[in-house]
Amino acid sequence: MRTYQRLAAFVLAAALMLGGCSTGGNTTQPAGDTPSTPSTPAAENSSNSNSADNEPLKDIVIAKLATRELETFCSVHSQRAEDGENLVNLTDPLLEVDNYGRMIPCIAEKWGTEDGGLTWTFNLRQGVKWVDVNGEEMADCNAHDFATGLEFVLNFHKNDSINTSMPMELIKGATEYYNFTKELSKEEALALDMSKFYETVGMELPDDYTIIYTCTAPKPYFDTVANYSCLYPISQKLIDNLGGPEGYLAMNNQTMWYNGAYLMPTYIQGNEKVFKANPKYWDTNCQRFDSITFKMVESNDVAYQMWQAGEIDHVDLTESNLKTISGNPNHEFYNNLVEKRPTSYSYQFHFNYDKMKNDGTPDTNWNTAIANKAFRLSWYYGLDLTNYYKRTNAINPLKCENDFYTMKNFVYTSDGTDYVDLVRERLGLGTFNGESMVRYNKAKAEEYKAQAIEELTAKGVTFPVEIDYYISASSQTALDSANVLKQVFSDSLGDDYVKLNINTYVSSLNKEVRDPHLQSFVINGWGADYNDPQNYLVQETYGNDNAWYSTSYSNINNATDEELIAIYKEYTDLVTKADAIYDDMDARYNAFADAEAFLLENALVLPCNYSISWSLTRINEYSYKSSKLKNWETSKDAYTTAQYEQFAADYETNSK
Repeated sequence: MRTYQRLAAFVLAAALMLGGCSTGGNTTQPAGDTPSTPSTPAAENSSNSNSADNEPLKDIVIAKLATRELETFCSVHSQRAEDGENLVNLTDPLLEVDNYGRMIPCIAEKWGTEDGGLTWTFNLRQGVKWVDVNGEEMADCNAHDFATGLEFVLNFHKNDSINTSMPMELIKGATEYYNFTKELSKEEALALDMSKFYETVGMELPDDYTIIYTCTAPKPYFDTVANYSCLYPISQKLIDNLGGPEGYLAMNNQTMWYNGAYLMPTYIQGNEKVFKANPKYWDTNCQRFDSITFKMVESNDVAYQMWQAGEIDHVDLTESNLKTISGNPNHEFYNNLVEKRPTSYSYQFHFNYDKMKNDGTPDTNWNTAIANKAFRLSWYYGLDLTNYYKRTNAINPLKCENDFYTMKNFVYTSDGTDYVDLVRERLGLGTFNGESMVRYNKAKAEEYKAQAIEELTAKGVTFPVEIDYYISASSQTALDSANVLKQVFSDSLGDDYVKLNINTYVSSLNKEVRDPHLQSFVINGWGADYNDPQNYLVQETYGNDNAWYSTSYSNINNATDEELIAIYKEYTDLVTKADAIYDDMDARYNAFADAEAFLLENALVLPCNYSISWSLTRINEYSYKSSKLKNWETSKDAYTTAQYEQFAADYETNSK
C-alpha cells in the first residue's frame, strides 16, 4: 500500500487535533507605557547556557489564561482551540504529527491510497484500550468506534452542525446522511442504528481493525484530516452507559473514557486541571510527563509572578514585562528571553452583518454601514495595527502582520511557490519590510472614508458609527489590549467616523455575545483541518449551513443588503469552482488564490495578525507541533536566547 507523501511543508493547526478549530480572540498581551522599541537580547551574551542533554522535567506546570477554559469534554462537539488543546491529550485519533507536521502513525499503524486519493485505507493497531478516569479498562478501541464517532458528527440531532464541513466535503455520502438526519424528528434521529449510516456514507469496515473511506472525488490530502476531531472515535458502549447522546454531550472528566496519553483526574473549572499519564496507553515508547498541571490565571502578569516564584515552567510575556527585561542587559531573565515559534493560526477581524442591540432589535446603523464596501475598505487600508501588534511582540511587532486569510508555509505549487504569494500577487501587495504595514495606505483609506460617508449618509447612517467590541470582564489583559485597539481606531480612522465601544461578557463569548449577535466584530484565528485552501475559504461561503464563520460569526445568511449578498455569492461561486479542480493541484491553488483575493479585495473579512510572541520557558517548542504533551523536550533550567536561536536554525535546516 502506498502512503501518500504530502506536498505541503507541514500540517498547520491540524497538528493541534483541533486543526481547523477557531481560536477565540487574539492572544495579545497587556499594554504598558510606550518607550522606545527595546533591543533584542544578544545571543552571544547568553549565560546559563544549558547542555542539550540537560535533565528533563518529569512534572510540568503551565499557566493558562482564564479566557482559555474548556467548555466541553466532547471532542467531536467542539471547534474551539481552547477545548482541543486539552482534549487532544485525552483521546487519540487515527494519525498524529511529528514536530515537523508530518503525519505519523497513531491508532492507525499503516495507511494509504492506491487510486490517487479516491479511497483511503487505515489499518488500526490492536490492543488500544478505553479506560476510565482511574485507568481501569472499559473496552477495546477498534474500527467500530471510528464509525460511531463519524455517525455522531453527521447526525444533525446529535451534534448540530459542528465539525460537519470536513467530512461533508471529503467523504462520499456524508452530505446525504447529514441532510437525511436533519429532516427526521429528534426522536427518530436518536433512535437510528448504524445500518442507514453504512448504507449512505463511504465508510467500510472489512474487519474490526480496518477502515476504508471513499472520498467524494480524489482527495490526495485526505490523510491530513485523520488527526482532526471530525474523525475521532467514540465508544457506543460509553454512549449507552451515559444514557444516550445527550448524556454523552454532558459528560465530564470523571465520566468520560480515555484512550489517549493522559487521564484528567482533577478538573476545577476556572482554577486548575491536572493530567496524569495513562497507565494503559498503547504507545509505551513515547516520552510523557508523570503529571501536567494547567493553572488558570487572570492575566499573564499574574503568570509572570508565578514564574518569578518558580511555580510554573512557561510564561508568555506581556508587553510591559518584555520591555522591562529586554531593555536591561543586567536583568536576571535577560538571557532567557526567547521569541516563540509562530503559532499555526491566521487571525482576522470577522464582521457581523446581522448585528442586534441588547434589546434584540436590529442595529440598523451598524448593519447598513458594514454592508458598504467603501466603509470596509477604509478599514482595510486605514487601520495601522502596529501598536496593537506590540501587545504580542513589542520587539518585532510587524512580524505579526497578516495580510491573508490563509497561512504562510501552508501549501506550495509544483515549483515551490508559497500559496499565499499567489494571493499576494493578485492583491498587488509588497513584501514585509519591517518598517510599516504592507497594506497600510493612508491616501486610499481617506478616499474610501469620504466615499463611505457620502454613500451611507444618503442611506440614513449617522456618524460616528458605533462599534461594539466584547472582552472578558475578568481579564485585565483583554481590557488593556482593547484600549490599545480603541486608540488604533481613533488614530487611524478618526473619532468623527467610528467609535469603538469596549463591552464585556461574564463567562462565555459564544453564549452571551455571539449567539445573540451583539458583536460588531470578533478577532478570531483559524488553523487548517487539512492541507488545502478549501478548508479555510469554505468557512466564509454563503448559504452553507456548515460554513463555520458564515453561520457562527458573520451571520451573512441573515443579511438583507442585496449588493453585499451578491458579492458573497460571487465569492462562493469562486470557491466552488476551485474546489471542483482535483487533477491539477497548481490549477486548483491558483483558482483558490483568485477566490481569496476576491474575499480580501472586498474586505469581507479583514486579515489581522499572526501570533509570534516572547516567553520565558523550560519547554523547547521546536520539539513538538501538537498540543498533545507527548515527546516534548524540556529542561529543568530555563532555556536561553542562544539555545532557542539554535533550535530555530536546526529546525529550519532539518525541515527542508
